[in-house]
Amino acid sequence: MVSRRNILKSLGLLATGTAISPAMVLTPAPTKHKISYCLNVSTIRGQNIGFLKEFEITAKAGYSGIEIWLDPLQKFIESGGTAKELARRTKDHGLRIENAIGFAPWIVDDEPTRARGIEQLKREMGLLAEAGCHRIAAPPMGAHQQPGLNLDRAAERYRYILEVGRTEGVVPHLEFWGASTNLHNLAQSLYVAAVADHPEARILPDVYHMYRGGSGWESLKLVAPGIIEVFHFNDYPDSPPREKLSDGSRVYPGDGIAPMQKIVKEMLAKEAPVVFSLELFNRNYWEEDALEVAKKGIEKMKRVVESCL
Repeated sequence: MVSRRNILKSLGLLATGTAISPAMVLTPAPTKHKISYCLNVSTIRGQNIGFLKEFEITAKAGYSGIEIWLDPLQKFIESGGTAKELARRTKDHGLRIENAIGFAPWIVDDEPTRARGIEQLKREMGLLAEAGCHRIAAPPMGAHQQPGLNLDRAAERYRYILEVGRTEGVVPHLEFWGASTNLHNLAQSLYVAAVADHPEARILPDVYHMYRGGSGWESLKLVAPGIIEVFHFNDYPDSPPREKLSDGSRVYPGDGIAPMQKIVKEMLAKEAPVVFSLELFNRNYWEEDALEVAKKGIEKMKRVVESCL
């Protein structure tokens, strides 16, 4: 059990930021306002254009980064590709693999399942590090349907995988899911990160998930500069009601009712590098040309950001 003193110390970390080792610092491509644009391939996944083609489309559309998923990466490896080859191809496209989306059940109460999840996560981290990716999403997979997860235990488990990440050279970023019964809002994530009491603790928010899980937008003020390195960027419509929204409800930034300018201004005020990653699952967009969707996405992202400068 973590002491009260350590909890308070960790809350201080979230309030003021902390130095981390140079090897773990991940700085997006520099811009005047420390913002870079990334494409989460979920946005064009429905077009089924292929793993390597997604990199080509991302580069052509003008992004500096790409956010990949573990399942197509593993299929690429199984088909004869290598992580080093992927690192070379990524560099040739002028891109960075900013983050990876995986679903290892590292947080669950069942010990055998959790042990297997941690081993899965360790393997994934090793593969990502070789491919040049040094972040991985750590969502509440496996603990998202049944209520009752103890957040202090979750913090212990998060600290453990952060230590695993140190050995592999990949930082797990704590992700919350708005529709989850556990870890569904920013406040819970801040608590888990604080109690974990680890210098590499990071949080991965999402505009849709913040709204879906009932996070207040003022809560972003409580997050120190550097604790959010990647922010999933999207918007949501005014209907159906919040509790009825699904992943597929997400729309382009600026096309919904989210307070996009407030979000962007809050991140700009932190004066820390941040990657805005377009993550959509909209089936209507999947019916369109992948390159056009990617181009439209970055144009709308930039329009929102530029309106705040």
